[in-house]
Amino acid sequence: MNEVKKFFVDAFHHLGSNRGIPAIDVRFYPYAGLRHTIRIRSGHVYVRLSDICKDCPPEVIRALAFVLVARLLGKKVPAVHDRIYRDYSLRPEVMRSSDIARRRHGRKMISSAQGGTYDLDKLFFKLNRKYFDSSLDKPTITWSQRKTRSILGHHDRVYETITISKSLDSPQVPDWFVEFIVYHEMLHIKHPARMINGRRYYHTAAFRIDERRFGKYEKAQRRLEQVARQRRVPRARAA
Repeated sequence: MNEVKKFFVDAFHHLGSNRGIPAIDVRFYPYAGLRHTIRIRSGHVYVRLSDICKDCPPEVIRALAFVLVARLLGKKVPAVHDRIYRDYSLRPEVMRSSDIARRRHGRKMISSAQGGTYDLDKLFFKLNRKYFDSSLDKPTITWSQRKTRSILGHHDRVYETITISKSLDSPQVPDWFVEFIVYHEMLHIKHPARMINGRRYYHTAAFRIDERRFGKYEKAQRRLEQVARQRRVPRARAA
């Protein structure tokens, strides 16, 4: 840990604008995924790194130190360090370790597919027959715990779960709009995210082409814009 701490001291030395080096406490922590935190409390800096990084190469830990310290100080992350850490985090074996950690240490909040107005299981089977020839394996599908404002749907590949915003479980929301949100999340099962030039893309060209196959696609897009205006958010969307 002393070697790891030296990387953070070095980062403060280069990025701190002559502020002086604060007392730094660095530890590895069993986060649910590749997550790291850095905080200042009473003049001390507390760093918690995902234990996935315990066996990282030294140059990756040094890059991560610069990334975290730059964010803490409101500075631009040096490009070389950003690239080194990003390239490491996107390695297939590291992404697998992150997924395993999420399953081991994290938890997924599940309520029920049966809402007061709509049954998500029934919608899934209906859409699976109509658009996918019943070829998709059914994930766990649930209403969210609370009424989210901007994210109306989310597919989690780690937990194999589709979550739909509870705000849509209402007689005032047309059934075709709820179906569109569920359909969008089902497309994430058919079209997994792709890595292109070091970036992960969730909505690929093939995904967008299939999305437009929905019978009331244009009407659903207008409804999304209407929801965004009503809730005063930049964009209501299915993630």
